[in-house]
Amino acid sequence: MSIASALMQQLLRIADEQRAARIVDVEVRCGVLQQVVPEALQLAFEALSAETPAAGATLKIVEVEPVARCRACNERYPARLDIYLCPRCGQADVELLAGRDIVLQSVTCETEDRAAV
Repeated sequence: MSIASALMQQLLRIADEQRAARIVDVEVRCGVLQQVVPEALQLAFEALSAETPAAGATLKIVEVEPVARCRACNERYPARLDIYLCPRCGQADVELLAGRDIVLQSVTCETEDRAAV
């Protein structure tokens, strides 16, 4: 619910800034390491968006797989939630490059004259 609440705050700010009458489509990229349950986020979004410009908006949730880079040998590889060993050198000294962020990727709005923004 807290993720959906933060998302709604951003969406309402964007709608206000763009003078949008309605939010039509929303795309959110969720890193797998955040362990967001897409169905739960969808339900929370629907509940919080009721009676707002985002009511009825389509929420697309794109899961982003984790990617790590070994600091020892610079190898990039798909990381797992519980194992960060480099497949090349066996070290566990990694930098996570993807998979832990939640990003509002895009928003499509309609203005009063029905033009998409």
